[in-house]
Amino acid sequence: MPVPPLRNPRVADLAPSGPDLTVYDEAHWITYLRLLDADADGADWREVVRIVLKIDPDHDPYRARRAFDSHLTRAKWASNVGYKLLLRRGWPSEGYQ
Repeated sequence: MPVPPLRNPRVADLAPSGPDLTVYDEAHWITYLRLLDADADGADWREVVRIVLKIDPDHDPYRARRAFDSHLTRAKWASNVGYKLLLRRGWPSEGYQ
C-alpha cells in the first residue's frame, strides 16, 4: 500500500465536513495526525495553527481559529470514521495537491 507523502500541502480555510473521504483528506493525512498529537499534548491552538497550518493567528485570528477548529474536527473524524473508509478502499497512489 502506498504511503502519503511527507510534505505540507497548502491548507484551506476550512477542512471538508462531509461523510466521505476527499482528495483533500488524503493529501492532509499527516496534517491531521500532527493536529491530533498537538491536541493530545494540550498544545496552545495558536502555536499549532502557526506551525502545522502555517497561518499567523496574530495577523488573522478569525481565519486562524476557524481553520484550526475545522481541521481538528476533521482530524478527529478521520481518526474515528475516515480511516475505516480508507482501509476499505486502500490508499490512493496519486492525486495529491
